[in-house]
Amino acid sequence: MAGGLEPDDLKVPSNPNHSMILYSSLVKQNRAKLPQKFSSMSSLTEKDRPIVQLLLNAGTCPRCILRFCSVGSQMLYRHPYKDLMKVLKEFLKNNPEKEDTVCFDVVDPPCKKVRLEHPEEGPEDLNHNGALPQIPQVNDENTAVENSAVKVCNVCLGILQEFCEADFVKKLSVRERAAWLVLKQEMRNLGLSLSKDDIVQLKEAYKWIIHPQLSDELGVPADGKSLFEVSVVFAHSETDEECHFLATACPDCFKPAKNKQSVFTRMAVIKALEKIKEEDFLKHFPCPPSSPKNLCVALEIQCNNGAVFVAGRYNKYSRNLPQTPWIIDGERKLESSVEELISEHLITEFRADSFNFSSSGREDVDVRTLGNGRPFAIELVNPRRIHFTAEEMKRLQQTINTSSDKIQVRDLQLVTREAIGRMKEGEEEKTKTYSALIWTDKAIQKEDIAFLDDIKELKLDQKTPLRVLHRRPLAVRCRIIHTMRSEYIDEHHFRLHLKTQAGTYIKEFVHGDFGRTKPNIGSLLNRTADILELDVESVDVDWPPTLDN
Repeated sequence: MAGGLEPDDLKVPSNPNHSMILYSSLVKQNRAKLPQKFSSMSSLTEKDRPIVQLLLNAGTCPRCILRFCSVGSQMLYRHPYKDLMKVLKEFLKNNPEKEDTVCFDVVDPPCKKVRLEHPEEGPEDLNHNGALPQIPQVNDENTAVENSAVKVCNVCLGILQEFCEADFVKKLSVRERAAWLVLKQEMRNLGLSLSKDDIVQLKEAYKWIIHPQLSDELGVPADGKSLFEVSVVFAHSETDEECHFLATACPDCFKPAKNKQSVFTRMAVIKALEKIKEEDFLKHFPCPPSSPKNLCVALEIQCNNGAVFVAGRYNKYSRNLPQTPWIIDGERKLESSVEELISEHLITEFRADSFNFSSSGREDVDVRTLGNGRPFAIELVNPRRIHFTAEEMKRLQQTINTSSDKIQVRDLQLVTREAIGRMKEGEEEKTKTYSALIWTDKAIQKEDIAFLDDIKELKLDQKTPLRVLHRRPLAVRCRIIHTMRSEYIDEHHFRLHLKTQAGTYIKEFVHGDFGRTKPNIGSLLNRTADILELDVESVDVDWPPTLDN
């Protein structure tokens, strides 16, 4: 659960056409009682009255109520808890039909997207037992307000009451959905509409509260572009199993995965909440959610730097070097790999915890990569050092290149996460150039292979090769050989230069893979053919930018 220090740039723009109805009784009777800063605070509107009333009765804290009222004023969330509760109490006491409306000076006006519309058709009023109860009016101004002030919030589980953190955990996602559904039903009954997008997210509300506090404590400004993150892990054992009903309703969303201790991950729960029907959710989960007895517990706090990304191109000169570690059944087959020869130096210099390697395609262990090399990118996780000059990156590149004669890198540079996407864009539309040394069982003359030079845009049907079938799905892929150029060597050998669509299996195009690739060099020459050597001569991806090395 992470949230980097960010500036107050998360304001929700106000709607200038939305009329603001302010509770004048608070202006007239209590302005002197409340802190002076409240006089410049954004206010609620008359359309928020049923939301405030319903949620207060349900045991929701004032800051969560502001979120569901789409209040986008950051300063408002930072006011003391008791003051916010008092404001909501006065808001419910006010009778708009007897009071003139008054407008405060607004610092951060809220964005209100509540729309008048005809009631939508949807699930009938239901709670977890099949009926959604009527929400009582707050006639006694002390009852609902005082009760909700001492209870643990039924939506945020006390985080917005006791903690200052910026996360939106899976169990809160379920409770957020439950609160929204009951509000949606209530607003529909009033002929209004409330969208999920109108609600201020719990994560954003906590950023608004915690950032100025951290800035004051540390004596540094909050910077939204900083890579520094503070992560806080919360636990709430009382509600640990609340999301488990989703696995029955949406089993496809909860699939076991490696390195995951539980199938109930945040993303799996969110996916299930998007998929489940409203009537099914209402039957399995109380709406509004019940109030818990205990607050969340903060288990762990971590400080991390966001990932740094390094890109470049590599050449591989060895025919006995895999791109990534070659491990089968826990046993390492070769001592090193391309990614390790590059990353070990980056890990040391950036002082990172770990790394993730990606590239524009990959070559087999016995294939060389020549020419301008293959584009690659490395994500460095939690680096202690993040700033490098161009000259320092150049020296780091030289260090990598002098450490091994099996690889070389060029154009080594820092890039953004977004820029890496350009390496993967339109991969199958890109072209690659190869050089293959081919053997034939029957003797050939130069004129026997000359016709290959005239073949253009040859279409292949390639069934998943036998050698990769254990890790790739069985399918027939259509690939194109754009051009070929033959170079005769002797009666049983020739070299073939090919320009192909990315993703073409070159070895299988030569020997046919027992007929799984059609046509192939063997069938075109009407004899058995096999490949002895293969080199990648170019990967036609215009990224990363070329540097003056």
